[in-house]
Amino acid sequence: MSYTLVIVESAAKAKTLNKFLGKNYKIKASVGHVKDLPKSKLGIDVENNFEPQYITIRGKGDILKEIKDDAAKAKKILLATDPDREGEAIAWHLQNAIKIEPNSACRIEFNEITKEAVKGAIKNSRPIDMDKVNAQQARRVLDRLVGYNLSPLLWAKVRKGLSAGRVQSVAMRLICEREEEINNFVPQEYWSIEAILNAKKQDFIARVANFKGKKITINNEAEKNEIMDNLNKANYIVNKIDKRTKQKRPNPPFITSTLQQEASKRLNFYSQRTMRVAQELYEGLEIGKTGTIGLITYLRTDSVRVADTASIETLDFIKETYGNEYAPKSPNIYKTNKSSQDAHEAIRPTSVARTPDSIKEYLTRDQFRLYKLIWERFVASQMKAATFDTISVEIEAGDYGLRASSSQIKFLGYKKVYSDNEEDEVKNPIPDIKVQDKLKLVELKPEQHFTQPPPRFTEASLIKTLEEKNIGRPSTYAPIIDTILKRYYVERQNKQFVPTELGFIVVDLLKENFSDVIDIDFTAKMEEDLDLIAEGQLEWKQVISDFYLPFKVELDKASELIEKIEIKDEEAGKDCPDCGKPMLIKYGRFGKFMACSGFPDCRHTEAINEEIGVKCPECGSEIVALKSKKGRKFYGCSKYPDCDFKTWNKPTGQKCPECGDAMVEKSVKGQEPFAICQNGECKYTKA
Repeated sequence: MSYTLVIVESAAKAKTLNKFLGKNYKIKASVGHVKDLPKSKLGIDVENNFEPQYITIRGKGDILKEIKDDAAKAKKILLATDPDREGEAIAWHLQNAIKIEPNSACRIEFNEITKEAVKGAIKNSRPIDMDKVNAQQARRVLDRLVGYNLSPLLWAKVRKGLSAGRVQSVAMRLICEREEEINNFVPQEYWSIEAILNAKKQDFIARVANFKGKKITINNEAEKNEIMDNLNKANYIVNKIDKRTKQKRPNPPFITSTLQQEASKRLNFYSQRTMRVAQELYEGLEIGKTGTIGLITYLRTDSVRVADTASIETLDFIKETYGNEYAPKSPNIYKTNKSSQDAHEAIRPTSVARTPDSIKEYLTRDQFRLYKLIWERFVASQMKAATFDTISVEIEAGDYGLRASSSQIKFLGYKKVYSDNEEDEVKNPIPDIKVQDKLKLVELKPEQHFTQPPPRFTEASLIKTLEEKNIGRPSTYAPIIDTILKRYYVERQNKQFVPTELGFIVVDLLKENFSDVIDIDFTAKMEEDLDLIAEGQLEWKQVISDFYLPFKVELDKASELIEKIEIKDEEAGKDCPDCGKPMLIKYGRFGKFMACSGFPDCRHTEAINEEIGVKCPECGSEIVALKSKKGRKFYGCSKYPDCDFKTWNKPTGQKCPECGDAMVEKSVKGQEPFAICQNGECKYTKA
């Protein structure tokens, strides 16, 4: 019997589509790309107008053969790869591999994996969009030209195993320059003065704001003392009262970058984890009697646009669930950034009626938490603004002006569903006072401050900065961060990125010799050119040529002029137990380790384990922080395997007074950390 062959990228997506489409359809998964540039060589003919030399990816031969066999028997073939430029390129490679007519309407795309969306996509098939394909080819070729030319240079001049990338190197530059800014920062002293004032038997706080109408800066203790003397003698009179109602609109629904940022801040997810779990939610999960269905729309997007049908469904849901007062008269519409491709909707639930709690039993803990975050953000984005009553009071005290402010929520609006974690309310109740009222000074409270350096980048703040500067695209942020960590260009310390000596060396070398490659504005301009290629306004090989010719001149020059850079291994502070020579700290595939300086005569190595200053509750040895195969931190005894004590939570070093098991630290959002018995059956806790 003839059938329609539908080719998708992943087996999970294929499984979901099999539930929607009947026996007249056969679903096959390409399991990602089937063709790519070869790993063993550049794979780009720079002498022949930068023609890429694609080959079948190793291990994909059998998959491609199966697809070709099924395609030969099919009456129709539909390519349903992901709805982005990369998906368009995969569809193009498949089209060529199974010899589908070039202008055939073989391409379908859907933003969500639901029965309605898939059926609608099949009715609206179209030819492959070669402009999108060429934009993806341009990105791939550019990245290959940079990576496969700069990386060998770094191997020769610095150390084997290093890499440089068109976007990765700019991200590293941002981290290194922020660290330099922190190191060069000189703190400046300043003071603030609060006055506790009283009116009608009620105290409230006002802050010194100006002197003779001009903003005041209190630079040192002498200036503070002079102001305090004057304020202690002054009369405090109400000069102006401003009462207003302030509205705060909800944030738009998530795009890829904002989802990664919020998941990092709220759920403590790294971007790789966020994208993996979001992919699972998108591709489809078994939800009881509903069957397998995609729970969220496409996860790689830079648009805040929402489909009309979804907006209308959500407004009805809000009215029924929270009341008419929470639903705006018409759907909230958000402006998409100018640099956005706007190819897809924002990330939202495929049906707002599938509340997180209603499907919790079918999801893993990570899936539930991320789905809940996406669902709440989307529903809140379609609700009315939160409303606040605000009071601002200006007070005269001789030549000085003070200001008191208070803010109290009047109507929750979208905050009924989604809290921004922002301090919108100012808890400083101000009594019912009038202009010209005299106030009583209760106390002056001065406080010394010092200016702070800019903070180091976290994963969330780095992604935000890359997005603001138009560096890379949503789908590239997670791989960028993963690469710079694996190459040991940066380390994570307390969730912040700290560049290593190696990171500084590589960035300085690239800045000195490849100014364009590591230039922020140049990289952003390249992203704009890629967008123009996708829109059919630029010829992709010309963009490559304009970049490569000056880059090749810099590359040849650097190869001659750069001298070998020696990076001395850091001493570990202990001697080798086998031969007595000093141990050194080395970098390997799995991170730092200690190795004997007598290598290759002595091959003794040791793992570097972080001691946490706590003794093992079972044997009294040191507890060390370790990492599981998946990179998750856990704690174990340094005397393993003689002592097999281990736990996911940090031990306190104490034993439970009730059952004798180990006490461990526990943190719950919004609460102070506490200690809990690690025995799941014992409920003993203490502060």
